[in-house]
Amino acid sequence: MSTKPPQGSPPKGLGRNVANYGDLDFALYLRRSFAASMGYSRTMLEKPVVGIADTASDYNNCHRTVPELREAVKRGVLAAGALPLAFPTVSLCEPSLTPTSMHYRNLMALDTEAMLSAQPMDAAVLIGGCDKTVPAQLMAAASADVPSAMLVTGPMLAQRFEGERLAACTDCRRYWARYRAGDVSAERIGEIEGKLATTAGTCGVMGTASTMACLAATLGFMPLMAASAPAVHADRLRIAEEAGALAVQLIQNPIRPSQLITPKSVENALRVLLSLGGSTNALIHLTAIAGRAGVAIDLRRLDALSEETPVLVDLKPTGEGYMEDFHAAGGMVALLRELRDLLHLDTIDLYGRTLAEQIEAGPAFVDRTYIRAREAPVSPVGGLVALFGSLAPDGAILKRSAATPALFETEARCVVFDGLEDLARRIDDDGLEVTPQDILVLKNAGPLTPAGMPEAGYLPIPRKLARAGVKDMVRMSDCRMSGTAFGTIVLHIAPEAAAGGPLALVETGDRVRLSVRERRLDLLVEEDELGRRRAAWRPPARPRRGWDRLVHDEVLQAPDGVDLGFLRPDGE
Repeated sequence: MSTKPPQGSPPKGLGRNVANYGDLDFALYLRRSFAASMGYSRTMLEKPVVGIADTASDYNNCHRTVPELREAVKRGVLAAGALPLAFPTVSLCEPSLTPTSMHYRNLMALDTEAMLSAQPMDAAVLIGGCDKTVPAQLMAAASADVPSAMLVTGPMLAQRFEGERLAACTDCRRYWARYRAGDVSAERIGEIEGKLATTAGTCGVMGTASTMACLAATLGFMPLMAASAPAVHADRLRIAEEAGALAVQLIQNPIRPSQLITPKSVENALRVLLSLGGSTNALIHLTAIAGRAGVAIDLRRLDALSEETPVLVDLKPTGEGYMEDFHAAGGMVALLRELRDLLHLDTIDLYGRTLAEQIEAGPAFVDRTYIRAREAPVSPVGGLVALFGSLAPDGAILKRSAATPALFETEARCVVFDGLEDLARRIDDDGLEVTPQDILVLKNAGPLTPAGMPEAGYLPIPRKLARAGVKDMVRMSDCRMSGTAFGTIVLHIAPEAAAGGPLALVETGDRVRLSVRERRLDLLVEEDELGRRRAAWRPPARPRRGWDRLVHDEVLQAPDGVDLGFLRPDGE
């Protein structure tokens, strides 16, 4: 018996991507004989193959349920008549990696793309969840262009504790800020530590992981309600089984990532990002995913969309609810129904259904506590704005839905921290010369640096100010902040300091002007002085070897998604 296809047909199943030893028939014979050693019958080895990207890791709490999700996917594949073959890839979890999981997102994308392209599979199911894993997998799928269904692990449940609900990680930050301010004791913060994340799953708020799940569904890589079902709900296993069956359907009726990631679907995803009050990180990730498909995102277009798109979802960190509330309130179906007149309704999903058809087929129920009507939004404008000016020639981002409006128009003296070590050393020094009216600036923490563009943009309020009751002040950097964070924080300043951008020249005592109204971010220093500083500036040292060196040589700036240039279609 042979797995060779009829003459003229493309190879299927184990016949795909056969190694070339100069004798293709022998290579296929060798592959079947080795596969047989794993106990598969000849009948099974003749079937089409669905590859399952397995990101389970003892280091990744967000992926604790991946083993049972993998088995549910296999059930769906087998029931639909194909052979499921799981394979491991890099797995990323923010708290478990140094310098940051963002530094390794592109490594995971490269690993996953290689495995999708090199191994024999007719379609794939990508199991991800933690915030960098979903974009890495979608970037890989876009580059490999293998028909791929996305399966997210789902959000954790909030825990009731002494009269309030808690879940990672907005509540983590809220309590830590109170601890720094002296409102919460060391004993209490230790007690709270064990109450913030008590079930499997990703952060229970509209952080980066949840935002990316919603955007993946908007792009069409999974059913709309699959974006929000809790990790520990039985629905999550049924969704996994459906993903396996869907992957088999894609073998006969292939819909490739290149058909899903289009200018229209990407604009829909931007609308959803704005309406969710979603994570600033999601903009970088969506830009990287779209860039792999040759679709560019213009920050000025984002800003125009933000003026037309209301925030309708009332979840932390910008509101009060949790992801389980969003799911029970009608989830993505209810949200998109509210936005439908702003969307391109002819985009398709992996079933070939238009977005209009998906919305129409979804549940009609909506809970207005968490998903507002257009006439009663959380905010009449979108959650993100783009800023440009002499400090950010290529752009910067501010999440206005999580910021303090009274600080939107600020001109003030800045206090500058030259990297993470400097920040850690001085931020809590009672001798730090800082007032609540100052602007805190962190530089040399962008993608080119050894820091790896960490979620350090949420600069802590200096301890002496926190103890005096200061809750927010303007903060700026060339790095990122967690999607679970809040505050008047300017992020992703481009070009970054390590690339020689104007941010590299900022010094303590300079004046900076932020104007959300005018979408401006300006450094108010005379050009002659800037020229003197520019002549004295030196770029950071090039890493000696390995992944760090490859990133340094190839990484793009924030407006281009922080991808590696040679992985883009045009090989930038």
